[in-house]
Amino acid sequence: MSDPNIPKTLGALLIGGLFASLLGGTVNLQTVSYFRAYQKDRVSVKTLISVIWFLDNLHTAFIWASLWLCLIQNYGQEDLVDSIPWCIALTVMITAVVTFLVHCFFAHRIFLLSKKNWFITLPVLALTLLRLVAASVSTWEMLHYRSFTLFRIHGRWIFTLGLAVSSAVDILITVFLVYLFRSNRTESGRFNYIFDKLIRYGLETGSLTCLGTVVTMSCWVTQPQNLIFLGLHVVIGKLYATSLLVTLNYRVGMTMSRASCSQCDQRAPVLFLESRHQKTNSRGYLAGGPSRKIPTELQISVETRTSVQFDGKADSVMESAKQEDL
Repeated sequence: MSDPNIPKTLGALLIGGLFASLLGGTVNLQTVSYFRAYQKDRVSVKTLISVIWFLDNLHTAFIWASLWLCLIQNYGQEDLVDSIPWCIALTVMITAVVTFLVHCFFAHRIFLLSKKNWFITLPVLALTLLRLVAASVSTWEMLHYRSFTLFRIHGRWIFTLGLAVSSAVDILITVFLVYLFRSNRTESGRFNYIFDKLIRYGLETGSLTCLGTVVTMSCWVTQPQNLIFLGLHVVIGKLYATSLLVTLNYRVGMTMSRASCSQCDQRAPVLFLESRHQKTNSRGYLAGGPSRKIPTELQISVETRTSVQFDGKADSVMESAKQEDL
């Protein structure tokens, strides 16, 4: 890399590292929230979250190790700007592993929602595995050549393939989830608002990760001479980890929203037409005449129990009793 542009190389890497660190803090907060709210979740889900949390913090450590090597240890040595530190290469691998785990989680969700339909699940899993293989090869080539110039020559196609496949998987997962949620809508509309929220949330999270990958790939293809693509790439893994954790923690909001909505909507029908605001005399008769007594006030206590299914495991919500004066 002759005459490197420092703002677009080391500067881009620094900004990307700082932003990735902020997202890493978000991942830590979401992880703590998850373990506090879902202590009874399955061991497999807890293990997945623990692994992703560990990998995310390891990813952050490698980012800062890269910044130390590039900005402090190699300070003033412009000829070393082209070199690839080993920790930068490992951030690519960790991002690939986190992406693989998150994609597998959503593929499992598609598998359950589609009633174990392998026809739509297998393509997602196959592309997910291809993405992991492409990233593994890219990491090996970074460690082998140790030069961004040589990596652009020999590894450009495989790195581009990995980013393209990752974007394709995000699109497939988003489309399949939206389709499955819409197909589960009922004619009665009782739970349609839940599916509407899930559809909107699936579009938002899928679009965010896909957009991040597409922008990274665009910078890599159009501006390979700088490191803007790398500054964006270190953020991608954080986006995937955040999308998974927010998806799991979103269950609390869903159940609370369901309970609140039910209390507002499930009102008992009006059984009497007399106005309850009419004045009465001391004997308890209506002002219109002594022959009409106020009907006995009837109270109906409505208690409903709603069971909401999340990824094969039911989370039940007991809605509080609602007193209606009729």
